[in-house]
Amino acid sequence: MANSLHVKKGDRVKVIAGKDKGLVGDIIEVLPEQGRVIVEGVNVVKKHTPDRSQQGGNDKGGIITTEAPIDASNVQLVVKVDGKEVVTRVGYERREVTKRRPDGTEYSAHRSVRVARKTGKEI
Repeated sequence: MANSLHVKKGDRVKVIAGKDKGLVGDIIEVLPEQGRVIVEGVNVVKKHTPDRSQQGGNDKGGIITTEAPIDASNVQLVVKVDGKEVVTRVGYERREVTKRRPDGTEYSAHRSVRVARKTGKEI
């Protein structure tokens, strides 16, 4: 089975551990194989890159600031409740949906959806 995390790309999360504890940002990238996520504005590092313009490239080099991955267990999902952002755990529910076959007939099936534990609503 493929590795999966409790958060997905585009989710708004709060960092709950580490040097950037308390910061809130959107997930830019998810790395499920390593169990890590890249969050916008969190764990910002400086990367020194060499000048590669002589080898035919157009990279001038210099110091680039970029976000580094952090462990997925160090972030918690944020949802809006009455206009305020509140952290919540993620749950899963099986919901009945109607699917359509290529010939046009419909049938009933179940689909797993993510649910915010604090509100009970689908994410």
